[in-house]
Amino acid sequence: MKVAKQLIPVLLALGASGVIVGLVIAMGSYYYLAPGLPSADTIRDVKLQVPLRIYTRDGRLIQQFGERRRQPVPFELIPQRVSKAFLAAEDDRFYDHPGFDYQGIARAAFNLMLTGSRSQGGSTITQQLARDYFLTRDRTFVRKGKELILALQIEQEFSKDEILQLYLNKIFLGQRAYGVAAAAQVYFGKDLNELNVAEAATLAGLPKAPSALNPVTNPARAIERRAYVLRRMWELKDIDTETYQAALNFPMVSERHGSKVELPAYYVGGMASKEMIRRFGQDEAYTGGYKVVTTIDSRLQQSAQSALRKTLLEYDQRHGFKEPLKVVDLNALAPSLALEIAESSGDKPAAQIANQALQASLEKNYPAYRDLSLAVVLNLNADNSANVFIRDIGRARVSWENLKRSRWVDDNTVGDEPKNVADVLQQGSVVWLISDSLVQAEKDGQNNDRPQQWRLAQMPEVQGAIVSMDPYDGAITSLAGGFDYLASKYNRASSANRGAGSAIKPFIYSAALENGFTAATIVKDAPIVVDDKNLETTWRPENYSGKFYGDTRLREGLVRSMNLVSLQTLRRVGVGNAVEHLSRFGFPNTDKALPRNLTLALGTGAISMLDLVGGYSGIASGGYYIKPYIIERIEDVNGNIVYQADPAIACELCTDHWFDDRDTLEDDAEDYLSNATQKPDDPILQVRVDAGDSESWFASGETTLPPVDAEVPFYSDTEQMINSGESWHPNASETPAFFAGINSAQRIISPENAYIVYDMMRDVVKRGTGRAIRELQRGDLAGKTGTTQNSIDTWFAGFNRELVAAVWVGFDNQSRSLGRRETGGRTALPMWKYFIQNALNNQPETAVPPPANLVTIRISAATGELANAGDSNTRFEIFAAGTEPTVKRGDNRSSAEEQGNDDDFDAGDIF
Repeated sequence: MKVAKQLIPVLLALGASGVIVGLVIAMGSYYYLAPGLPSADTIRDVKLQVPLRIYTRDGRLIQQFGERRRQPVPFELIPQRVSKAFLAAEDDRFYDHPGFDYQGIARAAFNLMLTGSRSQGGSTITQQLARDYFLTRDRTFVRKGKELILALQIEQEFSKDEILQLYLNKIFLGQRAYGVAAAAQVYFGKDLNELNVAEAATLAGLPKAPSALNPVTNPARAIERRAYVLRRMWELKDIDTETYQAALNFPMVSERHGSKVELPAYYVGGMASKEMIRRFGQDEAYTGGYKVVTTIDSRLQQSAQSALRKTLLEYDQRHGFKEPLKVVDLNALAPSLALEIAESSGDKPAAQIANQALQASLEKNYPAYRDLSLAVVLNLNADNSANVFIRDIGRARVSWENLKRSRWVDDNTVGDEPKNVADVLQQGSVVWLISDSLVQAEKDGQNNDRPQQWRLAQMPEVQGAIVSMDPYDGAITSLAGGFDYLASKYNRASSANRGAGSAIKPFIYSAALENGFTAATIVKDAPIVVDDKNLETTWRPENYSGKFYGDTRLREGLVRSMNLVSLQTLRRVGVGNAVEHLSRFGFPNTDKALPRNLTLALGTGAISMLDLVGGYSGIASGGYYIKPYIIERIEDVNGNIVYQADPAIACELCTDHWFDDRDTLEDDAEDYLSNATQKPDDPILQVRVDAGDSESWFASGETTLPPVDAEVPFYSDTEQMINSGESWHPNASETPAFFAGINSAQRIISPENAYIVYDMMRDVVKRGTGRAIRELQRGDLAGKTGTTQNSIDTWFAGFNRELVAAVWVGFDNQSRSLGRRETGGRTALPMWKYFIQNALNNQPETAVPPPANLVTIRISAATGELANAGDSNTRFEIFAAGTEPTVKRGDNRSSAEEQGNDDDFDAGDIF
C-alpha cells in the first residue's frame, strides 16, 4: 500500500510528461507539416470532373461524354436514407467530432500495438474528404498527419452539411462512378431519390473497397457488406426492425447501366460535342460539367429516327436477302440443346440451360441495333416455318410467309422466289429479324394487340439521313445521320456532300422569277445539245420519260420535273445570275457545290443536307436567309448560361434588310425618324441597323427611340384591349421601339417570289412527282423530289410555314446505284411522308401566307397569256402585281400537263 502511494506521484508525473511530450510532438508536427499544405478553402475552387451532357430542348438527356461519371447533387436533394447509410457505414459520430474521431484513432492505435498492422484507418468522412482532394493514398504516418490537419481546417471552413455534400459528390464508388447520384444510375439505373433502403446501403458499403464490394462484379460480397451497413443503421435507430428485415431480404439485383439516356440521338450528340471541343478544348469540354441544350424536339426526333429506319428496311426488303451473319454449331454452343430436342422436353431445366447459353453467346459476339433483333435458327419445320431463339426475348416461331425472301443478285436484280425454307436458312443460322406486327401496326394504325410476328431481315447496306428545321429561326428540330450510330458514326446529315438532283430546281425557278419570268412563262421542252468548255464531252440531256412536250409553262416544268425545261430556263436566266441567286440561300458559292455550267439546273453540284434544308427554309419563311443551328444554350456546372443562341429570325413585320443593302441606311433613318416623337431638327437619334453579321451604327440625332409604352395604344379597360388586340398588328415603321431589339434575318428574295415558288411546289405534291404526299390530305404541304443520274442519290424536301424537312437515301459508295426503279419519289419520299405524318399529327394546316401584292389571272394553259372568253383550256395563275400578262392570246391546244400519262413522270427525273 505504501509502495502504491509512492508510485502514484511517479505515474502522474510520467503521464503529465507523456501528455507534454505528445503535445510538443503534435505542435511540432503541425508547424512542420502545415506550411506545406494547401488552404482548406481552396476546395471551393477545385473543379470536380463532371461529364458533358447533351439535352433536347424539352429537357431529355441525349448523350453524356466524359471518362468519369458524376452528377453533383445539392445537399437538400440527397435523401436522408442515403446520407444516413453512409454515416452508419463510415462515420456515425460525424456530427459530433471536430474533424477527427479520438475513439477511432484510439481503436486504430490499439490495433497497431496488438497486431503491428495499420489496417484500422480510423478516418472520418472529413479526413477522407481531405485525402481525396489534396493527398495520396500512401499509408504513412506523415500522410495521416497531413490528413488530420487538413480535416481540422476543413471543419473550420465548412459546415457539417457542406462537408457531407462535398463527400457524397466526390467519393469514388466503382465502375467509373463518382458520387452517389452517378452510382445510383450505374448500379441500379435509377435517380437518387428512387433508391430504397437496401440499395442505399449497397452504395454506402462501397467506399471501403469499390472494386471488391460492388454488386456487379461480386454480388455475394456486396450482400455481406450491405448487411453490415443495414445492421449499423438499425443499431443507430435510423431504420426500424421491419425496414431492416425487408432490406436484408431484398434481392441484390444490379447490373452495369449506362447514362440514363432518355432519347438516344447520337448523331446530334456528336455534333454538339464537336462544337464544345471547338469552343473549350476536349479536356475542358468533357470534364467541365457543361450542359448543352440543343434545339432538338424529342417528339420530332423520335419520328425522324423511326421514319429513317423504316424506310431503309423497306428498301432492303425490296432488294433481296444476302446471307445469314453466320452459321454456328448449336451442339457446341449449347450442349443441352440436343437433349432437349430429343426429349421434346418443353420448359425443362435442359431448355433453360440451353437458352442461357444461347443468350450469352448472342450477347457476347454480336452488337445490338435499334429495330433489329438477333436470332439463331434452332430447327426447320415441315411447314417451312423455323423455330428460333431471339436475343433478350426467347423462343419464337417464324412463318414461311415471313421467311420467304428472294436472294440478292445485284442492286438491279433479285433471284427467283425460294421454294422452301432450306433455300434460305439452315439450323444454326444467325440472322436479324424485325417485328412484323409493329410494321403492320404503323401501317394500319390498329390490330396492336395481336400476337407479335417476326420477319427475316438484315442490316441495311443502304444509308439515309433526315433533317427538320424551323423556318422561322433555323432551329434544327430533328436530325439523324444514318441507320444506326453504333454501326456507323459517319453523320450523313451534316458531313456528306451529295448531288441534290431535281431538289435544286425550285431555286432555279426562283432565279427565273427574279429575272423576268412568271409562273406562266412558256419554255420550250425540246432536245438540246450542249457544247460547253466546262464539260468533258458534248451533252444531250433528256427527260425521264424520253419524250419531249414542246411549249411548257414554267409551273408545269417544275411540277413534272422536266429536265429540258429547267435547262432552257437556266440558259435564259444565265448561269452567273443563277449561281449568285442560289448562293443567297446559303449554298456554298463554289464550283463543286454550284457548277458554272448548265448541269447546275439538274443538281449535279455536291451540297449537304443542311445546305438544302436551309435553302428550302428561305422559301418557307417568305424569302429570308435562315441559317440552321443546333445549340440553343450552354450552361456551366453551376447553371450559369455561358452561351445563348441569338438567331436571325424571319420577321415579316420588321423593316426588311436586304442581302445586297438595297435598303440603304438613309432610307432606314427616314423611316425611323418619321415615326419618332422628335422633329427632324431635334437632337440626334441613334439607330441600329443590321448589315449581315456586322452591326452598323450611325447618328441622326442624340435622343433615343420613344419608349415601347408610348407606341402601345391606350385602352380604357381589359375588354377594349382584348378586342383591339385582334386587329392591332403594328410593323417596324409604325412602332420602331417595339421592334428595335429583334435580330431580323436578311431578305434574299421578295415575298411574291417566295410565295409563287411555294405555290408551284404545292402542285408538285398535288399532281406531280410528289403526289404520294396527297395521302396525308393536307393542303399546306409543298415539296420536291430529287434523283441523280443512275439513281446514285435520292431526295425529297418539303415544308409548310412551320416546318421544313429534307431526306436522303443512297449508299456511302458514291458510284453505287440504288437500282433502276429507285427514285426520289419511290425511295426517299416515303421517309418524308412517315416523318411528316407524325410530326404534323393533329396540327392545323399552316400554309405560307400570300403577300398582298399578288394577283390571280385566268390564262390560257397553252400560251400562258390572258385567256379569251371562249377558251376551254384555261387555268388560274398567280402573278406578282405588275407582271401579269396583258395580251389575250388564247389557244385550245392541249398543254404539256395534259400530254402523256402519269407514268411519264412518276419517278420525277433522271437527275
